[in-house]
This record gives sequence, structure tokens and C-alpha cells, in this order.
Amino acid sequence: MNFDDLKAKTQDELAKTLLDLKKQQMEMRFKHAGGQLEKSHELRAIRRNVARVQTAMNMPADAKTSPKKEKAAKP
Repeated sequence: MNFDDLKAKTQDELAKTLLDLKKQQMEMRFKHAGGQLEKSHELRAIRRNVARVQTAMNMPADAKTSPKKEKAAKP
């Protein structure tokens, strides 16, 4: 999941994405506890995607649309 893609989404779309990721995380946690999860590294990826979505949800609206500002060179 790319952060630039998340910045383009609306708050409703981000909330739906977050809900889907949380459900997926819960299912994977149960599988891991039962010993049925083969790819345990995916738990970490889901957790990071949840954090990306939450960060995008907390960004101010003007920060989502403004282009990146380049740092000015020090004289």
C-alpha cells in the first residue's frame, strides 16, 4: 500500500480501508494463535498498513493537496 494512493482517498474511503485492514488483522491473529498461519510476516505488513491509513486520516486537508515543498539551500 502506497502512501500517495492513500492521500488521494476521501475520509470515508480511508475509514472503509481501515475497517477492512482491522478485520484482516484480526483473522490473521486468530490463525497465528491456532498455528495455521504460514506467512507470519504478513502480520507486520498489515500493522504497518493500518498505521499508514491512520496517518492519512489525521492529515489536514490542505496538506493532502499541496505539492511537496523543497528545502531551501542555506546561504
